[in-house]
Amino acid sequence: MSLKPGTRLGRYEIVAPLGAGGMGEVYRARDTRLGRDVAIKVIRTELARDRERIKRFEQEARAAGALNHPNVCTILDVGTHDGSPFVVMELLEGESLRHRLKQSPLPARKAIDCAAQVAHGLAAAHEKDIVHRDLKPENLFLIKDGRAKVLDFGLAKLTRPEVLAPAGETAISIAATETGAILGTVGYMAPEQVRGQRADARTDLFALGAILYELLIGKRAFHGASYVETMNAILNDEPPPLSSSGREMPPGLEAIVRHCLEKNPAERFQRARDLAFAVESVSGGASGRTLGATAVVGRTGRPSRRWWRPASLGGAAVVIAAGVLLVLRPGRQTPVPAKPVHERSAIAVLPFQNLSAEGPNAYFAGGLHDELLTQLAKVAALKVISRPSFVTVHTLRLDPRWDPIREHPRFKALLAKSGSGEAR
Repeated sequence: MSLKPGTRLGRYEIVAPLGAGGMGEVYRARDTRLGRDVAIKVIRTELARDRERIKRFEQEARAAGALNHPNVCTILDVGTHDGSPFVVMELLEGESLRHRLKQSPLPARKAIDCAAQVAHGLAAAHEKDIVHRDLKPENLFLIKDGRAKVLDFGLAKLTRPEVLAPAGETAISIAATETGAILGTVGYMAPEQVRGQRADARTDLFALGAILYELLIGKRAFHGASYVETMNAILNDEPPPLSSSGREMPPGLEAIVRHCLEKNPAERFQRARDLAFAVESVSGGASGRTLGATAVVGRTGRPSRRWWRPASLGGAAVVIAAGVLLVLRPGRQTPVPAKPVHERSAIAVLPFQNLSAEGPNAYFAGGLHDELLTQLAKVAALKVISRPSFVTVHTLRLDPRWDPIREHPRFKALLAKSGSGEAR
């Protein structure tokens, strides 16, 4: 439905067209009651008689209207005009992420910041059991003040539809193979979507990983000469590493993107908030507040699938204290000033044990261990025992014949060999 300037939709007066999407046309309008400019999305004329598309359009308004988050476009009102529904949204000044990508890839810092904001917006939606299912650069908007907004929940899947559906109305099911539903977003679909399987929050995280990849190097993670080839790549191929672009990337970012793009949903980030925390940690956004998520890179150079949730600082302090008691000289009760490098005290951190009933938490334990080692290595007064030496120390600790460890000659020899200067 094409509307001319001056057309009235209730209290809203059309000012000018802004653009068109797969399901509707967007206009700048004036709210004559409140005296403010808004954006109005009206269902396209050729789709107005399609009952399923009308339901999908109403579902978009209902889903997005339940969200209130700075990184999600706010729905202000809904209505109908000449039998066609419309949605009133906040008017955003800026550009879509697709338009921005046509110029050049984003600087790594801005790409990370954008991904973190989108992840926070998705987290708000997922907490209300809303899955977007159609995340792509066209549905992300960059405001002039630097904020990123998630748009268009037109294909959102309500995993608990009774939360938002009107009384007496059953859940809406839209076929994923409907013309236009796949072809427009195939490059950002998760493997489970390609297979026609159930989508959930982890599906959105796959799409966000693909978007972050594209923001960083300017090329899609999965792209073939045809839709079939692209879908085959999603199912079977790994995108080229970020380092192949020649651009400088923050350490750990490659592993985060790879973790988002795991073929198996169980091996991806499980929550959008975990992803947001991880990317903020890479950029330093979480430094000084709490420990960041860490990707562990294996000996082969490929990212290991060991990821961990943020742990309490109190628990980390207990582990550090235990390590100090293990390797420092007996009787030392108070901190001492930093020593020259050749006289530094040595410290080791024992691996964490997964005492919960959840097997995947073993990944978090490994990540926390590596993070502590990394942070301790920055302390000039301490010498952190290397990983191979640490394994030997840990073995000695488990053997009851070498108790106490501090008095055993092999332990002293190990520390002397590592360059600590003396056994402590």
